[in-house]
Amino acid sequence: MTDIDYAALAREAGLERVGARPSLPSYLKEMWQRRHFATRLAKYQIEASLAQNRLGLAWVVLNPLLQAAVYGLVFGVIMDRSSRAGVNFIPFLVSGFFVFHFFGRSFSQGAKAITGNASLVRSLGFPRMLLPVSAVVREIYELVPMMGVLAVILIGFGELPTWRWLLVPFILALMTLFNTGVALIAARLTVHLRDVTQIIPVVTRLLMYMTGIFYSIEEVLADNPPWMLTLAQLNPVHDYIQMVRTCVLEGQTVNSLIVITAFVAAVVFFIAGIVFFWSAEERYGRD
Repeated sequence: MTDIDYAALAREAGLERVGARPSLPSYLKEMWQRRHFATRLAKYQIEASLAQNRLGLAWVVLNPLLQAAVYGLVFGVIMDRSSRAGVNFIPFLVSGFFVFHFFGRSFSQGAKAITGNASLVRSLGFPRMLLPVSAVVREIYELVPMMGVLAVILIGFGELPTWRWLLVPFILALMTLFNTGVALIAARLTVHLRDVTQIIPVVTRLLMYMTGIFYSIEEVLADNPPWMLTLAQLNPVHDYIQMVRTCVLEGQTVNSLIVITAFVAAVVFFIAGIVFFWSAEERYGRD
């Protein structure tokens, strides 16, 4: 008796394997059709995380604001102030910290998007990419009131609004592409290697001290070899922060390297993140 080649028979009949990865265009089309799932999930997660706190959604702003205050006390009062000479330090610090907070949270929450929703992944059929995207959407929702608080702080410390403030949403949109790519890459890596979740806080903390949140990289490295400043400005997170500061603070500038790096990093990481995550779609919920 001849064995039946069920795989060949299924292909001839146009049947697809259960859980098979669709083509990338089909995958992205289905994602767009189910985009409301990502936005609603983000809103529900924010509400659920703050539901039992008396101040509720106020903690969306209070938490990063208190962290910025602690760092401001340490780096602005206790430690040496030479690296911030001539800088309106409080707006400088808060603007940098809020923008970095957007990146750090997108990175960490995106990394846990699949492993932290294992039951959802195993029980429902949908593009898994919606989960890390939802994590970034959540951070966008939280970023909006933070930018409102930042505007109040800027005005309170003498930084009056100019037309350049209107460029900030475009810079943050560019950063959102970068953050989404990073979140997608981290989400897949975490599925394959759970130890990544232990490394991410270390990487985030290292980046926080390397991006010039508490000091001006340009001022600190002014007397060093030029290649050191060039290397520092190849850090996209620093570049997004510096671009925002240039728009809202007097005396801050950007060069062509910063702008080019910000654009290239956004496009490259976004595309690479999509392809990298999609290529392992069949494995999510099975590993």
